[in-house]
Amino acid sequence: MAADGQQAADGDLTARRGPASQQDMRRQNLALVMRTVAAAHPLSRADVAGRTGLTRTAVSSLVDELIGGGLLLEGELERSGRVGRPGRALVLNGDGPAGLGLEIGVEHLSACVLDLRGEVRVELHRPAPNAGRPAEQTIAELAELAALAEREAVALGLRVVGRVLAVPGSVPLDNPASRVEHAPNLGWHRVDVTELWPGPGSAPSVGNEANLGALAELWQGTGSGTFVHISAGEGIGGALVLDGRLFPGVQGFAGELGHLTVRPDGRTCSCGARGCLEPYAGLAAVLRSAGFTDELDELAEPDGGPGLTSRQECDPIAELARRAEAGDPDTRRALQHAGTALGTALAAAVNLVDPDSLVLGGGYADLAQWLLPAMRTELAALIRVRPWPEEALRASPLGRRGPVLGAALVTVRGLHTDPAGLWLPEPA
Repeated sequence: MAADGQQAADGDLTARRGPASQQDMRRQNLALVMRTVAAAHPLSRADVAGRTGLTRTAVSSLVDELIGGGLLLEGELERSGRVGRPGRALVLNGDGPAGLGLEIGVEHLSACVLDLRGEVRVELHRPAPNAGRPAEQTIAELAELAALAEREAVALGLRVVGRVLAVPGSVPLDNPASRVEHAPNLGWHRVDVTELWPGPGSAPSVGNEANLGALAELWQGTGSGTFVHISAGEGIGGALVLDGRLFPGVQGFAGELGHLTVRPDGRTCSCGARGCLEPYAGLAAVLRSAGFTDELDELAEPDGGPGLTSRQECDPIAELARRAEAGDPDTRRALQHAGTALGTALAAAVNLVDPDSLVLGGGYADLAQWLLPAMRTELAALIRVRPWPEEALRASPLGRRGPVLGAALVTVRGLHTDPAGLWLPEPA
């Protein structure tokens, strides 16, 4: 499965050169049937035939193959009231193949398992001080968490068939999908996850967390058409979806919103440039401006020591929200300044791309009620060449779960668009 989800999103097996073989045609038809059921299940075999234009005989054979592969189930007889023999209802198998999503954050590790219906069946979080520590240590700890998630999935009757990792860094298109080119907030440079992965299980493919968050927004959130997704936390990332397709850029580095210049003579950024958005609107900047960075050590290491936890522990974003809700003037002022800086950067994105909407995700989705007013004010002041409705900027309902959900969804959507990939070799 492609780490950035583009192949999974497209499901296009017809673009290869040369005449289609019989196996190619069957693979395409299996994908057509699977996508049809995934989009509108439960359906009868007759319904699938009517929606796809395939003969009932062909659909029956294809459905049998998908059932044999553990992808579909055939349920109870329909009571539709229609004349003729009732059909049996086809549904996605919620206890079959599944996708494992993993995430490395600056202060946490996460894992989740999604079934074919896109439902979360396993979800684990662990506080982890990943910034600046050896990549080998972070990846070893992540492998342990992944193994635990897979064991829990197996106990639920699921079978993990794909693993994708979301990282806050650059993942080039022209290199193996396991290499992270640069992740400044982790202190990583040219880290190959496959080389460091200790097992058990195969190493995950790797994708940029902002891109994967945008795919989750497209597939399970409010994103549609053309939109810019802003993933904000310790760093600030962005992703561009054009007509329902992720746009990674020529080398895979598109969407580095945090490194747009908002003040040419401003603060030095972790990337080495001056005046980037990140030193003004990243989590560390907001915490510093709010005046309580000294308390982060307590937030990062709960009394019980490191281990599995909910996001309510070890959570500076939750602490920011708590203080803002309580009316703390320093916190509210810091969030207002961050919102203004975000609005400045996003106005440039709107003027360049002309999107339908802007979606605020990641950690700052939890802080949206204090960020959005300043962002909207800045957008209204700077966008003058096109109409810009206030409601076109909104917070993601997925919040901080977006990247890890997107990572798991790459596998799930890949199975929807190319189910035969489970038992056939990759097309040439």
